[in-house]
Amino acid sequence: MTREHRRKAVVLFSGGIDSTTCLAVAKAEGFEAYALSFFYHQRHGVEVEAARRSAPALGAKEHLVLELPLDRIGGSALTGHAEVPKDVPVEKMSGRIPATYVPARNTIFLSFALAWAEVLGAADIFIGVNALDYSGYPDCRPEYIAAFEKMANLAIRETVEGGMRIEIHTPLIRLTKGEIIKRGHELGLDYSLTHSCYDPDARGLACGHCDSCILRKKGFMEAGIPDPTRYVRD
Repeated sequence: MTREHRRKAVVLFSGGIDSTTCLAVAKAEGFEAYALSFFYHQRHGVEVEAARRSAPALGAKEHLVLELPLDRIGGSALTGHAEVPKDVPVEKMSGRIPATYVPARNTIFLSFALAWAEVLGAADIFIGVNALDYSGYPDCRPEYIAAFEKMANLAIRETVEGGMRIEIHTPLIRLTKGEIIKRGHELGLDYSLTHSCYDPDARGLACGHCDSCILRKKGFMEAGIPDPTRYVRD
């Protein structure tokens, strides 16, 4: 693998806590970060605006935002009209696949990341999946990431003919949300630039009751760091 391959990394970047921390980790490890975000017609499209604000502040070499019409496929409360679950106890979150699951989302996102990585000559892809404090999504598990990485190295010209080997980095996968926030704090991140809520109001204020908001609150509390999130008043 050439030094050029090692220098660049595509970072999947939603604008939330995990992906923002993931991008900062990639930068701290010496990678030139190419941030990749998606507007997939999610009800919390405000997260894309958060990503647009954060990427330059974090020193991304380039920030690419792609539009995907996943609302036409549906199957998720994030892309359709079903209600977003609220006030689910944390201990029950990982025991079910919630209505906010978007069919094959990480597979779709990683496939686009793989394509851009091949064009850039980047052997490294970062994704901020987490297998501890998460909502039970099947495409956040370590075995899923390992399977996609194996497939990626069979799928593109640069790995078959060019000698490149794709590595998918998951630096947060074994961390709690509190540990993720502490890591980001150590790297100097301003989490007020991030967005997590699945069901924000028209002003972009967080609902405070969806799984993502609950895990975000839990993380800041465990980290002992003030939560900068602007929530809707109950």
